[in-house]
Amino acid sequence: MLHKHNVITNCITQFLSTKEKHMSSLINSQVQPFKAQAFVNRTGKGEFIEVTEKDLKGKWSVLIFMPAAFTFNCPTEIEDAADSYAEFQKAGTEVYIVTTDTHFSHKVWHETSPAVGKAKFPLIGDATHALTNAFGVHIPEEGLALRGTFVINPDGVIKTAEVHSNEIARDVKETLRKLKAAQYTAAHPGEVCPAKWQEGEKTLAPSLDLVGKI
Repeated sequence: MLHKHNVITNCITQFLSTKEKHMSSLINSQVQPFKAQAFVNRTGKGEFIEVTEKDLKGKWSVLIFMPAAFTFNCPTEIEDAADSYAEFQKAGTEVYIVTTDTHFSHKVWHETSPAVGKAKFPLIGDATHALTNAFGVHIPEEGLALRGTFVINPDGVIKTAEVHSNEIARDVKETLRKLKAAQYTAAHPGEVCPAKWQEGEKTLAPSLDLVGKI
């Protein structure tokens, strides 16, 4: 009985270790090739578009994973992102919403939900779960995604990863803060952004002189 308990414990530990390793290995890694369909409505006339890893090159991107369309909490997050979309654009950044539905579902969702209807960014359907698995946010037993948020630089490299349990919605202002911090440090090698850093505030230049002084 003890042996069986140890085997189960080891399996659980190995599983958690693999998940943690996968998530941590995403940072500073290249987004893997993918191809997905999305619905987007920028001008009042919606259309289906194809999105690949190549679309993430040349500018900053934010991928926001959500469990599924037509849920109670997800529209609040899409509306939050939509309300800040102009600020993302000003920062030269595209926003992508990803759920495990089809792009057809996203079309209807956009047309029927006042909150989702505000979105002018692509709503990606990941029905094959290729993206949710690639970013480590897939829930196999549910076929859904966790609330994962990823900031990706113009080279297609993942700079931040944040994952929430699905009952906890996010604040896009924090995503914007992280985006701007990533953009600043990319433009200013050798500097780091301290806790709660906001655009325009002082940064730090790590050196031996700072050790034990902060």
